[in-house]
Amino acid sequence: MQDQFSTSGFSDALVILGAAGLVIPAFARIRISPIIGFILIGMLVGPHALGSLTGRYPWLHFVTISNAHAIEPFAELGIVLLLFSIGLELSFRRLWGMRKLVFGVGAAELFGSAALIALVLYFLGQTPAASIGLGLALALSSTAIVLPLVGTHGPVGRASLAMLLFEDVALVPIVFALGAMAPQAANVGIGPLLQTMLIGGLVAVAMLFAGRLLLPQLFEQAARTKSPEMFLAACLLVVIVASLITRGIGFSPILGALIAGIVIAETEYGGEVEVITAPFRGLGLGIFLITVGMSVDMRVVAEQWSNILVALLAVLLIKALVTGFLLRISGAKASVAAETGVLMSSPSETTLIVLASAVAAKLIAPETAAFWQIVTALGLTVTPLLAKLGRLAGSQVGRQELAGEIDASLDTAAEGQVMILGFGRVGRLVADMMETHGKDYIAVDADVDVAASARKEGYDVIFGDVAHSELIERARRKNPSAFILTMDNPVLVRRLARQLREAFPDLPIVARARDTTHAAQLYKAGVTDAVPETLEASLQLSEAALVDLGVAMGPVIASIHEKRSELRAKIMTDANLEEIPRLGRRRARDSQPPGEGSKRSTPAL
Repeated sequence: MQDQFSTSGFSDALVILGAAGLVIPAFARIRISPIIGFILIGMLVGPHALGSLTGRYPWLHFVTISNAHAIEPFAELGIVLLLFSIGLELSFRRLWGMRKLVFGVGAAELFGSAALIALVLYFLGQTPAASIGLGLALALSSTAIVLPLVGTHGPVGRASLAMLLFEDVALVPIVFALGAMAPQAANVGIGPLLQTMLIGGLVAVAMLFAGRLLLPQLFEQAARTKSPEMFLAACLLVVIVASLITRGIGFSPILGALIAGIVIAETEYGGEVEVITAPFRGLGLGIFLITVGMSVDMRVVAEQWSNILVALLAVLLIKALVTGFLLRISGAKASVAAETGVLMSSPSETTLIVLASAVAAKLIAPETAAFWQIVTALGLTVTPLLAKLGRLAGSQVGRQELAGEIDASLDTAAEGQVMILGFGRVGRLVADMMETHGKDYIAVDADVDVAASARKEGYDVIFGDVAHSELIERARRKNPSAFILTMDNPVLVRRLARQLREAFPDLPIVARARDTTHAAQLYKAGVTDAVPETLEASLQLSEAALVDLGVAMGPVIASIHEKRSELRAKIMTDANLEEIPRLGRRRARDSQPPGEGSKRSTPAL
């Protein structure tokens, strides 16, 4: 009885679901992508690892899977749910907004990488059809891993998003084309092949149009019941029906799931469907990746480790070079191109989907697919490492690029200007005050978009990363009259203040501080004046309140200045500084009335 229970589908489901439930919170806590955890768990509990020891240790039946065929339904379910979730994230409006980058660089990156990989595989002995299938599969990159690593707001994130969006869109015709390239279709001539493609295309178009007409009514009726269970049942019904239709015409059910997701995303209920199916998306991806890990035979890895390593490195190199080159010629910075190229070089979880479609179409042999599944699984596992290597490569390239940009920008700068480092809301206000009082300035900001926008508004702003020492070295030639640090990054401001004081021992350095503790640290670093945001906000509130209560403006301003001086003296004490910085002391002495030069006073913040 125990053996029957341990080898049943129910037991396998418990293992997979239990592993998914443990991996997601555990890896989220240590800030590592759960995708890596799913693959590693699959390797551990699969039939090629602990599952192979169930004959010797029967209790392992309860925590492993020893029958690889028993997990195939779970893998298919995971793929269907994964493709449905990808379809939900796509929409024609979203694609149209990024159409130039998506259909320009994105298309060139996918097909360029696929062509080079296919060409290499063809010369290594693969058939033309197999080379095309493998090239298209390996050219894909991981949406599920890449975007969480870099986000979508920075230049690297935006470039990655554009290419990944095109890959998600191209997944439909890729799966469709592989099905149409099946040997049984080619053996009977071009006519049946074209007929298959025509039928599949007509069915796909019909599903898109029918879905736009029928699905809003279906979801409207489900919503009227005010039952989340009914709404979820309607979602699953659409996925199942779409998958059965594509399977009925000879294509993979995952094509139907993807079309269902795209159609639902275009309806007014797309957002609600995305929310209510969110647990299924994570579960589907987890099940799929766990089964991927289970398919990795560590004995094969041990026997063919050199071939696997060479194959993985070759794929990474080809994709990194193609991606970086295309981004560079499209106008991206060299640092962005280098980082994005390395980040996007790994295969994808959708690579495994395309491999499965190619095997189903009998374009590649199962053993060939198994080899590339191992390569893909290892590639997915090292993607977070590739992200770190990409940032390192981008940083190294960016240092050289930055030096040239700073040189070009500073060539237009005049000598003796006040340098404002950071041009956010605080930097803008400082620049406005400089212009009001006729002081010449030049501002520097690390965000190229911020710098470009500010220049259009008439501000004297150049692009430059203040975190790099090259900026300080090249600023020497312009003999700046003072530095004002406005960045909201306490660590960076303290480090930069120390570097500036070493490079410019006689210049005023005014820095924005987060609080009084940070201000004390900045005084230790050598700033002339530190302005704590919390302290100044409190003083301004007090001033406004006293004036509104009817106190005369003159005494209020005098008391505010006196309180500011007391607080600054306390900050100096906290910083263990026995005397005021030389420049501050000089300004304080110069501002005293005649005859009071011997008195020690504290200048205002």
